[in-house]
Amino acid sequence: MAIVGVGLIGGSVGRALRDRGLARRVVGIGRSTASLAEARRHGAITEATIDVARVAEADLVVLATGVAALPKLLDAVDAAVRPGTLITDTGSTKASVVAGWERRRRSRRGRFVGAHPLAGSHRRGAAAADATLFAGRVTVVTPASATPPEDVADAGGFWSALGSTVFVMPPREHDRILAATSHAPHLIAAAIAAATPAAGRRFTAGGWRDTTRIAAGDPGLWADILLDNAGPVAAATRRIATLAERMVRAIEAGDRRRLVAILERAKEERDAVGS
Repeated sequence: MAIVGVGLIGGSVGRALRDRGLARRVVGIGRSTASLAEARRHGAITEATIDVARVAEADLVVLATGVAALPKLLDAVDAAVRPGTLITDTGSTKASVVAGWERRRRSRRGRFVGAHPLAGSHRRGAAAADATLFAGRVTVVTPASATPPEDVADAGGFWSALGSTVFVMPPREHDRILAATSHAPHLIAAAIAAATPAAGRRFTAGGWRDTTRIAAGDPGLWADILLDNAGPVAAATRRIATLAERMVRAIEAGDRRRLVAILERAKEERDAVGS
């Protein structure tokens, strides 16, 4: 097993593999020897290297880097793996990376099936890795139309073995849904945090902290996600802005009935998700 990128997600994959007895060797591959050493210290990997060619030793490769790095990294990994090696990833956007793979499908060595585990944290690094991170959480597997069914089954089986509930959907559908449930909410959380006056920080309580928690995520990583899914994120954010403007108009007009109706709808939607 090889994991390229052993931060929170990649490190959690490694720890889950080892805790569940699913891999004897877990080779961590990265650019920073310090990060790799940290991953090894925390039990996420058994071996560490900065040489991506070591993926040739693996039966399965997980790419756990930011979305901006994925296209070139996927090409480099594919050039080095043994023919037929299963490759999956953990990126938060899927359409662009899957399309890039498909453009050269006929010449590929590996079997790539995109995936997105809906698990994570604003924390970073292998020190935050958690062997139970994927247990009971959803992972979306996003094959292309030309992806062989057995490859989809193998990728889904891998994520299921880590404890995930697996859903399969096309890459563009994934990006449209996640724009509404993850990407636009991050944008809004960041806007709330950025718009809060410095003088008000000492007066923040549970509501502000819960609403803005995800704004503590890596700014560079999130900028890449938002830009890579620009169209769906813009559409989802405009829907939020439209509803927010209706609430503002109701407040300015003193229209309690309309304001309560919107708040009740919001409560129903939130309650439907559960805790």
